[in-house]
Amino acid sequence: MPYINLQITRGATREQKRAIVAGFTETLARVLDKKPEHTHIVIQEIDEQDWGFCGMLTDEWRAAAQSNVDRDAE
Repeated sequence: MPYINLQITRGATREQKRAIVAGFTETLARVLDKKPEHTHIVIQEIDEQDWGFCGMLTDEWRAAAQSNVDRDAE
């Protein structure tokens, strides 16, 4: 029984999640010959303030990155 636990930051739409589940299920069936009816996928959404990236909280990192883009556009 394949089990995938996917953690992402919040913001994915229901349709995007549906596509992720379908894609992972298809890949496991094609590559490992796993039955789709035995495949379980859990998507956990994490607030950006609760996810660290590059030594920073993700919301702060994204704000800094956007600030750099805005500065470069001037």
